[in-house]
Amino acid sequence: MGVAAVPGSGKTHTLSYLAANIILREELEEDQEVLIVTLVNSAVDNFAGRISGFLHENEIFAYPGFGYCVRTLHGLSHDIVRERPSLVGLADNFQIIDEQTANQIRSEAARAWLHANIGVLDEYFRSDLDERQRELVRRKDLLELVTGIANSVIRSAKDQQITPEKLRLQLDGLPLPLRLAEMSCEIYSDYQRGLNYRGAVDFDDLTRLALQALKSDEEYLQRLRHRWHYILEDEAQDSSRLQEEILELLVGENGNWVRVGDPNQAIYETFTTANPEYLRSFLKRDDVYARELPNSGRSTLSIISLANQLIHWTQHEHPNENVRNALAPPEIAPTPHGDPQPNPEDNPAAIRFIPNKFTSQEEVRAVADSVARWLPKHNQETVAMLVPRNQRGFEVAKELGRRNIDYVENLQSSSTTRATAGALGNIVNYLAEPQSAKKLATVYRVWQRENIEQKGHTSRIAALISSCNHVESFIWPKVNRDWLDEVETQPEEGEFLEKLRDFRQVVQRWQGLVLLPIDQVILTLAQDLFEDLTQLAIAHKIALVLRRASDLNPDWRLPQLAGELALVAKNERRFIGFSEDDRSFDPENYRGRVYVTTIHKAKGLEWDRVYLMSINNYDFPSAIQGDKYISEKWFLRDALNLEAEALAQLRAAFSKDEYSWYQKGEATHSARLDYAAERLRLLFVGITRAKKELILTWNTGRNGECREAQPFTALKYFWEEFIHDHTS
Repeated sequence: MGVAAVPGSGKTHTLSYLAANIILREELEEDQEVLIVTLVNSAVDNFAGRISGFLHENEIFAYPGFGYCVRTLHGLSHDIVRERPSLVGLADNFQIIDEQTANQIRSEAARAWLHANIGVLDEYFRSDLDERQRELVRRKDLLELVTGIANSVIRSAKDQQITPEKLRLQLDGLPLPLRLAEMSCEIYSDYQRGLNYRGAVDFDDLTRLALQALKSDEEYLQRLRHRWHYILEDEAQDSSRLQEEILELLVGENGNWVRVGDPNQAIYETFTTANPEYLRSFLKRDDVYARELPNSGRSTLSIISLANQLIHWTQHEHPNENVRNALAPPEIAPTPHGDPQPNPEDNPAAIRFIPNKFTSQEEVRAVADSVARWLPKHNQETVAMLVPRNQRGFEVAKELGRRNIDYVENLQSSSTTRATAGALGNIVNYLAEPQSAKKLATVYRVWQRENIEQKGHTSRIAALISSCNHVESFIWPKVNRDWLDEVETQPEEGEFLEKLRDFRQVVQRWQGLVLLPIDQVILTLAQDLFEDLTQLAIAHKIALVLRRASDLNPDWRLPQLAGELALVAKNERRFIGFSEDDRSFDPENYRGRVYVTTIHKAKGLEWDRVYLMSINNYDFPSAIQGDKYISEKWFLRDALNLEAEALAQLRAAFSKDEYSWYQKGEATHSARLDYAAERLRLLFVGITRAKKELILTWNTGRNGECREAQPFTALKYFWEEFIHDHTS
């Protein structure tokens, strides 16, 4: 069965109920489970909680996971490979590297390629760049660009089961060289060698190897088919070719497969190998029973009308005909009379398009002004500010903090995760350089950070520690050589002696940790620093990640490990922690607080009032003249998207059609269309997060050259007519 479900239609509730119902009907044998495959870890927790709740309502009190198994694609792949690693040539103790380590290995491989191929990419530079600009690009921009290109090619190659050796063989047999594919192949080979050296696989390998394992042992496949006789797939619009192939294989001819999703909410194509066409094609198959969940009780009738108008405008009036298939029916229908989830009371005036030509800074100030006026009278309602990119969210959060407006944010990582990593990182950083008075002063601030009422004293003591010329004489004093004796002779500082002695004992204990493995260091520090269970859980996760990084990089010492923590704390690296912000977030727990996040992360959530920001032709291009694209670098000629061009060269290398040979620039054009289509779906997701009120704004961008996005203009005019018709 395939089900097209609109936003707010209750697909998670429905799938969870179906899983519980299968269990309650006692259709499963003792060794069978219902397998639920979903997209993200937070959804795993959500499904497990709902299914367990349904079972408890029917007085089935079993251990968690009884009769069902909830997995992400990577979790499922891990289960398949871990049970029989020898099928794919892995040792029983194989390791899985996280994204941080994988990115690091790829980056090092890209750096090595650039060092060995100086000037090879100059042919892609704009001809009007002078030598100073070219050198600046080589020094600051090329590594990130080459790493991104290689990452895209590697992920796509693994999705297509193409090994470095297979790619090398194919490229060697071509009549003409494909330079970007050649470059990516070399980096791919070095990257895989790095994994093999560590006895590890990455997440993309897991999925590829899971399919290989299923195909290589029929008896194993049959056993898994028996175990998972019912397979329920959530968020099927974000399925990849590999995911579809794995599940199709597990279902077999006699299994049961329910795929639920909304192609209009497919917003991850840019970041993954997902494609909504897999679900759309599935819904059209003759052997599939296609259904719809069109009713939604989430939003007011006005917000539903606006979302449906975006579908209609896209299909019939979008200025680029090649993007008109980005959104499609079913349109959203309100819930019928008597439904247990009725739509909120309608208020057309609660939807507002702000036409002001804001600068980037003015837009942030304007939405902050608005929410500051709104919050005092609505402190029992939920509100979110949704932005297209993390950096914009940081700017919004900073402005809210400056105004002392209570907010919570979940951007590249949660504030709780960053604070925890930052505190631990500062201490590890000091332990790596114990003679530094400045770093020791920072450690004191970390140690005293909860004592807000002592903030003035903390700053004075930290400044005093910074002035210590011989840190060892403070931490490890000798007879007639104790820095605290100097402090005691200064009457204005003598009151701090007791606090400094306590701190000295703590640091002495921490310095004694440096010979322990890094995970034990982190866990011991956490016990001294934190009482909050969330921070202790995050610290536990950090300890595991750093231990893995240490195992994979035997030459790393405290400075390198402190650097890893610094990247998390500064939001330069994604870290999946255990805070509520990082996992199963519930807006209802944050009434009266502003939630700041990206539209991508808002998927699956809802708020009473939503601000949608930065709806300009850079963040939401329409693939028409004048639009600019985040993937096209300023220094490249012909506005080429080299990631798209490299993927096109990969396809051309394996094409059997002589007419599909690579043509430079075609892939860049296609990537613009794909990106414009995805951004329309992202806007659709943003609109449908609002329950009662929706405010939309745009800005002129960093350089003041952006204009309001085409869908913003179209929806604004539609809404002006809608309001006029309803007030006449």
